[in-house]
Amino acid sequence: MEIGISTFVETTPDVETGEVISHAQRIREVVEEITLADQVGLDVFGVGEHHREDFAASSPAVILAAAASQTKRIRLTSAVTVLSSADPVRVFQDFATLDAISNGRAEIMAGRGSFIESFPLFGYDLQDYDELFEEKLELLLKIRESDKVTWRGGHRPAIQNLGVYPRPVQNPLPVWIGSGGNSSSVVRAGMLGLPLVLAIIGGSPLQFEPLVRLYKRAAAKAGHDISKLPVASHSHGFVAEDTQKAADKFFPSTQQVMNKLGKERRWGRYDRSSFDAARSFEGALYVGDPKTVAEKIIHLRKNVGITRFMLHVPVGTMPHDDVMRAIELLGKEVAPMVREEISSWEGASEGNQQANE
Repeated sequence: MEIGISTFVETTPDVETGEVISHAQRIREVVEEITLADQVGLDVFGVGEHHREDFAASSPAVILAAAASQTKRIRLTSAVTVLSSADPVRVFQDFATLDAISNGRAEIMAGRGSFIESFPLFGYDLQDYDELFEEKLELLLKIRESDKVTWRGGHRPAIQNLGVYPRPVQNPLPVWIGSGGNSSSVVRAGMLGLPLVLAIIGGSPLQFEPLVRLYKRAAAKAGHDISKLPVASHSHGFVAEDTQKAADKFFPSTQQVMNKLGKERRWGRYDRSSFDAARSFEGALYVGDPKTVAEKIIHLRKNVGITRFMLHVPVGTMPHDDVMRAIELLGKEVAPMVREEISSWEGASEGNQQANE
């Protein structure tokens, strides 16, 4: 069971002071957060791509590369790369370069993205939303297969037997598919034999179990070994020494962000009762003391089949020291509890299976 962190490198106004941290400062803070995550034994750190004022990470590969030389073991991934509005050649080159700097720790998490700012910025039509992703994913995977590429599509100039360099340390360079729960994207990931990441940020996480089954059925039908296909979750949360402290610290910035997005997307108002319901045992918020968060992750592993859990923290702007402490607790206290329990549970299951045989 892998456990890690994801961030969108947000720069929203501080809830108490109204101060807006600079993009430069927040980026430097994230590099420190990645370094700490590596030191406390976390497995992966993801940085999401956005192209708007309240997010500082338009180029995750550059931020991850800055952290690569300061880390030793942690895997470094986008979360996500908005592939629909990107050039797959440059995406591959950027992450192959990151793979070289990190000596084989880079990953690409490819997705459509839930924000649309990148489409007009790079000259794409939102009416081509789905077609763009399918075509560009096809090209990215073709580049991954061979250094010489011949390809033709409808939204990018053709490539005729041209080399794409540098080549990564890993062969193949890992490419995950990020999904918010769309069944067609889950099936596509399965058919292609690509690892799946589910954004579990609302409702009951158990509602995603049928999607995991659908993914595995599609993969098996396409002839892929489902035992080798990991499934990850990306979920909001925060860890503190006690659960009430964690909730009180995490709520204000979360409410601010959710209500801002809610206004843009015509959602209902997000209040404390909504927040408290979501941090219940069956909810999608992983907020609490280490034991509480560990128990929820274990529950997710056992009932949904997640093999990698990524805690998205912070949501909005939180004090850097609080975020660093949450990362420390996740690595030093939550992760060992989860790994020990899952190892014990899986060992018992394997023993029972052998006894039945």
